[in-house]
Amino acid sequence: MDGLLLVDKPAGPTSHDVVARLRRTSGERSIGHTGTLDPRATGLLPLVFGRATRLASLIGGTEKTYEATVRLGVATDTDDADGRPLGEPSRDLPGAADVVAALTRFVGTYEQLPPNHSAKKVGGHRAYDLARQARPVTLTPAEVTVRDLEMLDAGPDWVRLRVTASSGFYVRALARDLGTALGCGGHLEALRRVRSGGFDVADAIGLDEAERLGRDLESRLVAPAAALPDLPAVQVTEQGLKRVLHGNPVGPEQVEGRFLPTAGTTRGPVRVLAADGRLVALAHSRGGALHPVVVLG
Repeated sequence: MDGLLLVDKPAGPTSHDVVARLRRTSGERSIGHTGTLDPRATGLLPLVFGRATRLASLIGGTEKTYEATVRLGVATDTDDADGRPLGEPSRDLPGAADVVAALTRFVGTYEQLPPNHSAKKVGGHRAYDLARQARPVTLTPAEVTVRDLEMLDAGPDWVRLRVTASSGFYVRALARDLGTALGCGGHLEALRRVRSGGFDVADAIGLDEAERLGRDLESRLVAPAAALPDLPAVQVTEQGLKRVLHGNPVGPEQVEGRFLPTAGTTRGPVRVLAADGRLVALAHSRGGALHPVVVLG
């Protein structure tokens, strides 16, 4: 099996649990996920199968959209509903207008401090392992970009948000920081990922159905050539295909049609396609040629 599978993850299993369950039922050993969802979180979890696992970092590095419920009035030590409350609940809660005004602080590019209970590594150890052992956790803020952030709904002590942000953004950290900005504390109560790159959760398959399909799951895979639709693509000649499969660069004479990189160095990789449309490599443009960096074969 080679390709991308869109799974609508239920609450409960970890992302690794989803991978393990589909390895058992599909018989495919080479499966990976492209962006972790916490056990409590639901929604779009793109999985890569077979040779498409070589594309995982690129697929996982795309922009993502979430719908989140933030509980106001109390912070927790994990920044979500699984954590221990920090202090007494606040009785002075903000109104919807105050929340909307505070949200403007979190749009754009800024430094975000990851949650202590996260997969970030500190001295070779996962931050969540250190936190569970009550050992000191010192994390470094990371640059994130929030393109869109809006309030969808609100109640007396909660708000529901929709956020579109860069890879590496922590919605739990947003819930924590929003509560701090409002002066009442806050934590993430529920989270659902609805988009990842160009893919939507509406096109995903439920985990139970994916398990039931077994080997027939292959019919639901997105072809590797379509897994990165935003990248430019070129088709190589038979001679160009042989060169690419051996990791050698190709020039205009080995490309069918327009040679995209002639204007200089492209931003990011280019998809290199065989005559039958399958993805055989990703390449970078340099010196008027395409240099393979990932060869799928």
